[in-house]
Amino acid sequence: MNKPAGLPVHAGPRTGLCVEDWFPQLSRRADGPWLVHRLDADTAGCLAIALRKQPLLAMQQAFANHTARKTYWAIVRNGPTEEKGRIDLPLVRENTPSGWHMRPDPAPKPANAAKNAATTLWRVLGRGKGLCWLELTLLSGRTHQARVHCAAMGWPIVGDALYGKADAQGLHLLAQGLSLPLDPTITVTAPPPPSMHAALRACGWEPDAP
Repeated sequence: MNKPAGLPVHAGPRTGLCVEDWFPQLSRRADGPWLVHRLDADTAGCLAIALRKQPLLAMQQAFANHTARKTYWAIVRNGPTEEKGRIDLPLVRENTPSGWHMRPDPAPKPANAAKNAATTLWRVLGRGKGLCWLELTLLSGRTHQARVHCAAMGWPIVGDALYGKADAQGLHLLAQGLSLPLDPTITVTAPPPPSMHAALRACGWEPDAP
């Protein structure tokens, strides 16, 4: 499904509806549907839902062995000087009295090295005044990975109130593409939400371009 920004995937501290509230309308079976993975509430775009147990297990395996390919579009402030690159920066969850967040853990303990590892590939798709349009390919699936990696590099995602600065248009992050190596391979894309259109156009995006 193409999840709208602002809609949580499951019930949590936010009040109101979540994606799972619509599950009874997707299937009348006694078991399922199931979320295959998660997206932040403020992130729009591709979200995989399994209606049967067999595809659930197959898709979960694809995420576990990193053969599922997740591509994001992000509008960041400033942006890199290069045109493409790679971020290898471990992440760890940190709990504070005001809540939790993820933070870089550049020198994790050996026992946590594999668990905390996080890798993001990036390339520039366009530039605007003070803005940069990035394609991010997550090779690992750590919570808030795209947001923390961009902020750690000095180019926070526009509208990221937790790792950058809030914006009236919300978080400018889209789960733009998802490819699952099933039989056959499933590849889907999601269009950017209207809240991102102005910033994307400022970076050279053309809505009707092939």
